[in-house]
Amino acid sequence: MTAGPETAPRGYDHAAVQYRSDAELLAVAVPFLEGGLAAGEPTVVSLEPDRAELVRRALPASADVRYLTADELYVRPAAAIRSYRTMLAGLVAGGATGIRVFGEIPRAAVDAAWDGWARYEAAVNHAYDEFPLRSVCAYDTRTTPRHVLDDVARTHPFVLTPGGRHGNAGYVDPPAFLAGPRPVAPLPIQHTAPLVVFTDPQPATARRAVLELGKTDLPAAEIDDLVLAVSEIVDNALRHGRPPVEMRIWADPGHLVVTVHDTGDGPADPFAGLLPAAHRIGGRGLWIAHQICSQVALYRDETGFTARLTAGNP
Repeated sequence: MTAGPETAPRGYDHAAVQYRSDAELLAVAVPFLEGGLAAGEPTVVSLEPDRAELVRRALPASADVRYLTADELYVRPAAAIRSYRTMLAGLVAGGATGIRVFGEIPRAAVDAAWDGWARYEAAVNHAYDEFPLRSVCAYDTRTTPRHVLDDVARTHPFVLTPGGRHGNAGYVDPPAFLAGPRPVAPLPIQHTAPLVVFTDPQPATARRAVLELGKTDLPAAEIDDLVLAVSEIVDNALRHGRPPVEMRIWADPGHLVVTVHDTGDGPADPFAGLLPAAHRIGGRGLWIAHQICSQVALYRDETGFTARLTAGNP
């Protein structure tokens, strides 16, 4: 990517647009996408169906734009990173010297698990940096909560408006954003007493407990995935955390939630769980958990570090 006066000094140019109307969305999306098409760049749209159709109708019928299904792509943050990296690597291998993506995280994902997606928005500044990529992440201010918009402003180096592209003075370096304490709201089921609490459980004990208490309506494969993830996280906490390690389990017909807490500071690598675990000390368990659990939340407070693993839709 050729560096201009407002271009990030790296491969990935990551911008956000906060829009207040369909017209404002199109005023940003259409010139951005047409610029990619004019440059001969692979050009991708990943929006929910109604907005994807708005964009499709606003572009020429002959526009060679690839449309991705946002609801399927943005199932889990780490899986989305893996999918995008695979797609971007394939495009570069095919000769692309520039790539453009205009997308959004589906509202359902934002509402259910924003903490994980906030970490995603920060981590991709590093995860996609090796690719010649420009992307714009769209957020509708009419429906997006204020705390989400605040995080959007901290995780995007650039802002796109109908008037042009601007540097973002509120941008926070990804390692600093990811390492900072973040409040995570309890899931509704966590307002009830846990079914069981273990102190310093061995992984085998943790696996048996999840299987014994996981008498829910969830598919067996989803329970098996949670069992594996819990085993990995408990082992991580015992090996790399600070005792005591405490594990709690909640269950109802549609959910199975496990927290693993230790009194340490958590992983030193701020990207742990979101990027492949190769060469990352203690990162394998978090990487596995992020790939297979319905939701993973990581948070630090004055008592230590907690990983919350969920099966079923929160």
